[in-house]
Amino acid sequence: MTPLKTQQKWEIAIHISIWTTILLLPYFLSSADAGYKIGGLPPAFFTMAGLIHAGIFYFNAFYLYPKLARKWWWLYVPCAIALIVVSFVLKYQLIARLFPEVILGNSAGFIFAPSVFVFAASLVYRRVSDGIRKERARKEYEAQQVAAELKLLRSQVNPHFLFNVLTNMVALARQKSDQLEGALIRLADLMRYMTYDTQATQVTVRQETDYLKSYIELQKLRFSDTLRIELDIQMDSNAAGLFIEPMILVPFVENAFKHGASWTGEPYILIDLKVAGGLLTLRVENPHDSRPGSAKDDHSGIGLENVRTRLKLIYPDQYSLGIDDRNNVFTVNLSLNLR
Repeated sequence: MTPLKTQQKWEIAIHISIWTTILLLPYFLSSADAGYKIGGLPPAFFTMAGLIHAGIFYFNAFYLYPKLARKWWWLYVPCAIALIVVSFVLKYQLIARLFPEVILGNSAGFIFAPSVFVFAASLVYRRVSDGIRKERARKEYEAQQVAAELKLLRSQVNPHFLFNVLTNMVALARQKSDQLEGALIRLADLMRYMTYDTQATQVTVRQETDYLKSYIELQKLRFSDTLRIELDIQMDSNAAGLFIEPMILVPFVENAFKHGASWTGEPYILIDLKVAGGLLTLRVENPHDSRPGSAKDDHSGIGLENVRTRLKLIYPDQYSLGIDDRNNVFTVNLSLNLR
């Protein structure tokens, strides 16, 4: 059952409870010794008048106000007055025909004032209900916008990642490397993860880290001994039950390979990933050429900007991201609360 339908059922139940209480009010406030009368009015009159009041409430709240008040207010006002007057006439006829023993002068307040009060209550209810509905619609629209944006961002991750991986495959093919077959098998595993597993809203931390390790192993096949790669992954026993947005970690590592491997000195990449107590921390460090115009291609930074946006959308108050770029060393520090 959707939250909206559940809320509607609760609202209907509340309405039924309130009107049941109003219709049976004499039996709650009076006693059998007094004939369940209130202000000299018999309980049967209260029940009949309650039905009239319910008619005023729902006719105004669900028909008269929605149809006329917004565009035809000049027509709404006389119609509203007419509705109240009609309720007065109906209740007067009830007294005159069915309860002639009631002295109208002493009970006029109990007879006519509730019509005005119920009408005012229906106005308040309609305005509040409209405000809640508009706010709900606004939030649903925002949620749809966020979902659409996330879907677009995810679709941007795969082509960008595939472009880099296929470039690696081309390099191995040119070298006629025996490692090409193993690389293709690993690529198939990565494609399976990207195609099927990432369709879910979230994946397990274990799945995401396995994907990250497969990606790193794929890169090791390409760079062999020319690049020092240090990977340290530590997870406590509770990490198996944690979930994370898919493809949220690899852009940082991908960026490190993209720029760190081209360093003319002693290239290296340090990756430290820890998951403990529901907190994930990732540190990625690599040297790079920080001179202006030294980026490897025009698409440099797409992955990082993508993951920044996704973090803001999915984990607005649950993450911290620090990026340091000093002395030709690029360092990323990510902390992400997964609980």
